[in-house]
Amino acid sequence: MAEQIEGVGKVLVIIPTYNEIDNIRPITQRLRAAVPQVDILVADDNSPDGTGRLADELAAADDHILVNHRRGKEGLGAAYLDSFQWGLDRGYDVLVEFDADGSHQPEELHLLLEAIHDGADMVKGSRWVRGGSVVNWPKYREYLSRGGSIYIQLMLGMPIRDVTGGYNAIRADVLRTVMSRPIDRRGYGIQRDLTWNAYQEGFRIVEVPIEFVERERGASKMGSHVVKEAIKTTTVMGLRHRGAQARHLAGRLAHLASQGAAAARHKAGERRG
Repeated sequence: MAEQIEGVGKVLVIIPTYNEIDNIRPITQRLRAAVPQVDILVADDNSPDGTGRLADELAAADDHILVNHRRGKEGLGAAYLDSFQWGLDRGYDVLVEFDADGSHQPEELHLLLEAIHDGADMVKGSRWVRGGSVVNWPKYREYLSRGGSIYIQLMLGMPIRDVTGGYNAIRADVLRTVMSRPIDRRGYGIQRDLTWNAYQEGFRIVEVPIEFVERERGASKMGSHVVKEAIKTTTVMGLRHRGAQARHLAGRLAHLASQGAAAARHKAGERRG
């Protein structure tokens, strides 16, 4: 089981899977070699290719590997939220989001945990800060990802460069708080929502540079419908946020105007007196 990492605590790395049978063995092997103290939770959505059965075999041979069998494919957000609660119920101090396909490199996990050690509440492995990069991505994918993060920054006023990145480490107490706010359970919007909720609560969010590598095996779950839904939801969130800001500003201006009028009446009264 997970060992205490000084200044960090017990760490659970969560790997959601659906038809990742070609990837799950090599990625868990790399994680075990890179940071052997952590536990790994494979959250399998009843993969028809046998990913869950293979995960059980890996868990039987290594007590640092655990399996959360889910009833079916309900979306990335649902898989993470279910597994977050699984980890919180078992007393883990830090929970890490991690892709099964090798795009998140286990050898860089120590960078996220070091930032937690240094006082961060949430750490995002970032492709778009200085030192971050992507490998084997066509330009349109890069533009789409960069553009998505920029759009979210503009709509929500959140100074995070890689909002949509999914390589994240979060303290347990922070996660309990952000999970109490609305979160997209269906898809990749969970990354935006976790980050936004943490930012709204005033938690310290740190971005560390990572090298993101395009998967070599299996099929990506990202489709055009995911992008369209993310844009729609972000727009609604942004309009609500900006509307709330406008109402707050209007209320503040009205209050100042009222104070000014009261002061003017008081001065006028003094002159008459």
